[in-house]
Amino acid sequence: MMNHKIIATCALAFVFQLSFAQHTKEAHRQEPHKEVHHQSHNTATSTMHGNMDVPMGHAYSLNLPMSRNGSGTAWLPDASPMYGVMLHSKKWMYMLHGNIALRYTKTDLGDNGSRGGDKFSAPNWFMAMGQRKVGRNGLFNFDVMLSFDRLTDGGAGYPLLFQTGESWKGVPLVDKQHPHDLFSALAIGYTHALSEKSDLSVYLGYPGEPALGSVAFMHRPSALSNPDAPISHHWNDATHITFGVATLGFRYDKFKIEASSFTGREPDENRFDFDKPRFDSYSGRLSYNPSKNWAMQVSHGWIKNPESTHAHKDVNRTIASAIYSRPMGVQKTFNATALWALNKSDGHDGENAALLEASYRVRKLELYTRYEWVQKSGEELVLNSEQFEVHDLYPVNALSLGVHYDVLTLGKMRIAAGGQFNVYEADSRLDDLYGKNPTSGQVFLRIYPSMM
Repeated sequence: MMNHKIIATCALAFVFQLSFAQHTKEAHRQEPHKEVHHQSHNTATSTMHGNMDVPMGHAYSLNLPMSRNGSGTAWLPDASPMYGVMLHSKKWMYMLHGNIALRYTKTDLGDNGSRGGDKFSAPNWFMAMGQRKVGRNGLFNFDVMLSFDRLTDGGAGYPLLFQTGESWKGVPLVDKQHPHDLFSALAIGYTHALSEKSDLSVYLGYPGEPALGSVAFMHRPSALSNPDAPISHHWNDATHITFGVATLGFRYDKFKIEASSFTGREPDENRFDFDKPRFDSYSGRLSYNPSKNWAMQVSHGWIKNPESTHAHKDVNRTIASAIYSRPMGVQKTFNATALWALNKSDGHDGENAALLEASYRVRKLELYTRYEWVQKSGEELVLNSEQFEVHDLYPVNALSLGVHYDVLTLGKMRIAAGGQFNVYEADSRLDDLYGKNPTSGQVFLRIYPSMM
């Protein structure tokens, strides 16, 4: 089985590289003289009244920079670094992006607890975006995102201490990060520019991402090099794959307000199908980018029965976040994210999560870190009710330190070698299960596109 996973992962990496190279050659062959004009922070833009037929800006505005694109309709800072390959036809602009991390992880280095594990895995995702102008003031776009996690990481995903959420074979997953669905996004959007400062947009996804929370972890510049999902994943990122979502948004200058109707139930265990759309949940988000270096948001969601293993447990989710990006010269960037979130269900205490993460890149070298404080319930951690109070909250502190270095460049692709060390401090009542201050580590090879 392991050989099959390794072969499948290598094949995916090869197809990824071949696809990028072929598309790049095709674009140059079709348009050898086309020029792309860049702003000082390395983004390509066009205005509503420009002469260019191909939009080269934000997916949901003719008057915003491409670098503000996050996940779904969420905003990044305008100064964010951009990774990917951009292609053009006569009327369309396309963007290709992706990530594969081939790695070995051991989640209890001292073998002091009973919940550790080790595994070879390869979390991955691939994205294609396209957009074109419609008339003078309209903009149409589509977004496709795929993940082969189910093939490379198995049905139970990869080991990650204190992680919770979703299930495998009817059993809640704990100390494991679930795999993502093959179809992680199939979405379309239309935006109409009312003026240079205002836009009205509609977004439809099956699956897609509602207006709830910050940019998902795999698309945040501060988290790109970290192969692990945050253990607060089901506070901020859990709705980034939603089978049925509709969002209406209005932007005025530096502000955007959005409202979504979506399916509250998280994806089921079959990672290759399309789940039933329900449109039984709602959210609203206010975003504010005060300058090119900052992206802030506050949002709230009313989510209907998100976990299939926790029947009839609705969640009220509140999230506030700030993302910061600063270019510091050629191939030098600093990126950071601060986030707080609260999950509240009737009859249960509110469960808080806080996250701070940062990355600093100097040409081929990147250093990154993430700190989290999360209140996990005994129910989420699947604690034995005879030994633990399952409705109590058990605070967990987690610190990650990582290094990432590009060892090879192949066309538009880079291969980086890296390593990561994690240390945890949890409620002392959990010491018999996890040991006191458990540690974990991993080494990895990451394949990803170059910075634009």
